Amino acid sequence: MTFRIRALLAVLIVVAVAAAGALYIRNRAIAEGPGGIDVATTGGLADVLGQTPDGPQLVRMAIRDLQEVYYKPVDGGVVVKGETTALRDFLHSKHVTNPSLRTDPAASDEDQAASTLTYAQQHYASGLGSDGRDELSEVALRGVMASVNDPYTVYLSPREIQGLNESLNGGNFGGIGVYIYQLKDGRVLVQPIEELPAARSGMKPGEVVDTVDGVTVKGLVLDRVEQLIRGETGSTVRITAHPYNAPKSKRSYSIVREVIHVPSVRAKMEDGYDYIRLSDFGQTSADEVRTALMDGEKHHAKGYIFDLRDNGGGLVTTATKISSLFIPQGPIVSTIRRDGSKTTESALGDPLPDVHPLVVLVNKYTASASEITAGALQDYHLATIIGTKTFGKGVVQTIIPMPDQSALKITMARYVTPLGRDINHLGITPDIIVNQNVDPALIDTPSDKQLAAAKARLRALAQ
Repeated sequence: MTFRIRALLAVLIVVAVAAAGALYIRNRAIAEGPGGIDVATTGGLADVLGQTPDGPQLVRMAIRDLQEVYYKPVDGGVVVKGETTALRDFLHSKHVTNPSLRTDPAASDEDQAASTLTYAQQHYASGLGSDGRDELSEVALRGVMASVNDPYTVYLSPREIQGLNESLNGGNFGGIGVYIYQLKDGRVLVQPIEELPAARSGMKPGEVVDTVDGVTVKGLVLDRVEQLIRGETGSTVRITAHPYNAPKSKRSYSIVREVIHVPSVRAKMEDGYDYIRLSDFGQTSADEVRTALMDGEKHHAKGYIFDLRDNGGGLVTTATKISSLFIPQGPIVSTIRRDGSKTTESALGDPLPDVHPLVVLVNKYTASASEITAGALQDYHLATIIGTKTFGKGVVQTIIPMPDQSALKITMARYVTPLGRDINHLGITPDIIVNQNVDPALIDTPSDKQLAAAKARLRALAQ
């Protein structure tokens, strides 16, 4: 089976490969504004306190943040063009012929962008329905962020930032407890998590979902499938499905949603080795990895396998904490900003004893915070890296909240490993290359050649 590279963890959006990346979470300022979100009180934005900013005000804020934070110089004219292009393309998609988006070229970049959105809202919003003004605002903000042509610098709607926050904070929500994958032909597969509602209902790994509450899900984007499955705690979701190789064997499930906590670690003892698979670098991940390593010590593990395949990253602080479980002292990662200033995150000085020998598994979707940890362990010669070359995302982002509960994710710096390696667009080359199809269904199975190579390496080191 070949999967589209997108997955939901326990019906929680885990941002696609490297989209979460390596993140810093940043507060906008010190004063609490509408909705309990910190808003700026400097730079002329204090006037938005006490009221919900409209679209043009949000566009002004986004441009200022982008120009201040982005790790390369930002051309204001390019930003205005990006907004205008996005609005025009959107209106074309809504069958508006030759939309006019007037602006004053003599005005400042912020004024031009704000007036362009204002004009679009005044002349076209009414034809787009009751949410027309909000739709145009979101399109404008996405255009502003897309103008720098950086896939990691994006606007996040309130729903998107909620999903990202849930993934980084461990993910407590009303759901049924399944991993979801999507095949290239649009079919949706599920992997129930042990002891959670879906598994207790009898749902088996690898089943293909046909409908959710009567809605056919084949071909739907996974965001939409997630919306259908998630819901109020205590409510019931009805799912029909069939085994992957038996499409005529229909099964029906009525599953009561519960508060689901999504673990980022799956660990077990296998063949005397402590196998730890980490799905992301969230708020709870370091504690989960520590617990898994200590469990391996308790069971007298002969070695440790740390699986970072398909791990798109997460928080830089978590990468530092996890790396510090193995690295006793010294730098873990250094970030370099546009002005050349450098910040180094160092080991915390409290490593676990005897968590060796260690093998780290990687593939081409091991990215960002995962690469920080893998790169540091490789530089200090504390692990053997096995698999295929990693993604090569050597930049970090910051999350800046907006007062309407949306957010901006902006690339703020590039990073280098302890030995000064810049892996952006280059990736990390494993010490031992083992090629294998990128297929979530292969991981941790008898057909997993990379896992077999990890065990062979540990056996060799023990001799």
